[in-house]
Amino acid sequence: MNMSSFIIYPAIDILGGKCVRLVQGDYSQETIYNDSPLKVARSWEEQGGTYVHLVDLDGAKAGHPVNDAIIGEIASKLNVPVQVGGGLRTLADVERLLSLGVSRVIIGTAAIEDRAFTEEVLGKYGDKVAIGIDARNGFVATRGWLETSEVQAEVLAKELASKGAETFIFTDISRDGMMQGPNVEAIVSLAKASGRTVIASGGVTRLDDLKALSKHHADGVGGAIVGKALYTGSIDLNEAVTVIG
Repeated sequence: MNMSSFIIYPAIDILGGKCVRLVQGDYSQETIYNDSPLKVARSWEEQGGTYVHLVDLDGAKAGHPVNDAIIGEIASKLNVPVQVGGGLRTLADVERLLSLGVSRVIIGTAAIEDRAFTEEVLGKYGDKVAIGIDARNGFVATRGWLETSEVQAEVLAKELASKGAETFIFTDISRDGMMQGPNVEAIVSLAKASGRTVIASGGVTRLDDLKALSKHHADGVGGAIVGKALYTGSIDLNEAVTVIG
């Protein structure tokens, strides 16, 4: 995988075995886009996607991975790498997903709540781990965004970079699913503060948003996760990959 280019990550959120989207992480506001996450993943690959982003929403809620079978099937049947987040709280969970062919796992809530686990995973699998930092007004949110911690996003990123974190996925919750554009300033600031690669998530609405983010590739903005905009058609993945890639 050539990490020297800006990567667009089409997102597939899995809930109840189906591909859905939530509004600002609210489980009561879901839209089902397809009954088969595998079909969706294949379509993103066919349209030029070079990396697929999977979220096990059932797992995020349960606190442990739930949709392993679907995730394993996608990882084994695609020719591009996949990264997965949602409910990863134990080393056994991480190792099981990696054994299914997942290229990178995403540690979210546990990065705040279980530092020993997070540091153990980073020590063992640093380059195969992304730390998901979801922030509300600069402070880290946990538990599927139900709670806001007193930890500043940039402080957490610096600390975990020193423990082996190579990649961060930064979501500004206020922008997620609202089709308002990403918080470019906060994303660039996190990349500079941590000295690591940051993948932008939340709020990417138009091709111009991707262009604005990709201009900061040299600052450490390595890519962007795109969800709702792909499903509503406001961004065409093939066009985006062609223009940005």
